[in-house]
Amino acid sequence: MALHIVDRGSGTPIVVIPGVQGRWEWMRPAIDALAGSCRVVTFSLADEPSSGATFDEGRGFWSYVDQVRDALDIAGLNRAAICGVSYGGLIAAAFAARYPDRTACLVLVSALPPSWKPDARVGFYVRSPRLLTPLFLVGSLRLYSEIAAASSGATASVGAALSHAWRALTHMFSPSRMARRVRLLESIDLNKELTQLAVRTLVVTGEPSLDRVVPVGATLEYARLWPHTVMATIAHTGHLGFITRPKDFARVLVSFVEDAAQLDMRRHVG
Repeated sequence: MALHIVDRGSGTPIVVIPGVQGRWEWMRPAIDALAGSCRVVTFSLADEPSSGATFDEGRGFWSYVDQVRDALDIAGLNRAAICGVSYGGLIAAAFAARYPDRTACLVLVSALPPSWKPDARVGFYVRSPRLLTPLFLVGSLRLYSEIAAASSGATASVGAALSHAWRALTHMFSPSRMARRVRLLESIDLNKELTQLAVRTLVVTGEPSLDRVVPVGATLEYARLWPHTVMATIAHTGHLGFITRPKDFARVLVSFVEDAAQLDMRRHVG
């Protein structure tokens, strides 16, 4: 099987890695917004049937890192900005540590930090993912407050929530695969590799009071790990800013990625 990638737009290239649910389609508003200014390459995670990839059980988490390299090869890109969302942020950071020569810059969006461990809620779902799917879906309603904060009025917030729900339903997540992705993190230790990373990095979060998935304080671990990190906060969002405020999200990313590309070009020319 051949890896299926989505390759859209033109300009400075950026690879976008989805979160733990694994489907690139959940990020479509962000991909659409970014493609207006950049060349965007994305995909579903390797163990998703729609990805066209072969997941190597022996490689585990590193299969996702290998997938980023393969996506660059298929797209004909030697280097690109590497952007990871949530769980995908940890994949992006691991890729940058293993392949700094192929990482023009790194963007981590509400990303899991290398020290992340499942809390009681996540551990509860991981134990019996299929059985507890109804409870997981009900628990997802906690995200509505974030969607409402990002929207202008009740009608807009309901519409945004329904749009997100429709993307989720038409590109359904697998509870078992999500649980496996969480468990894969138990067998890796990225702290040493990431400590040595010196790639230009942007960390994007929402507001601390609105992110109900990955605490903003956890994502800020990257800023403590790398003093060179640039920070950006998307106002009126939490974990879903790339969906609820895609234009603002794209504006922040495009500015950083294009600046990094210009610095990279000057460095190579010089």
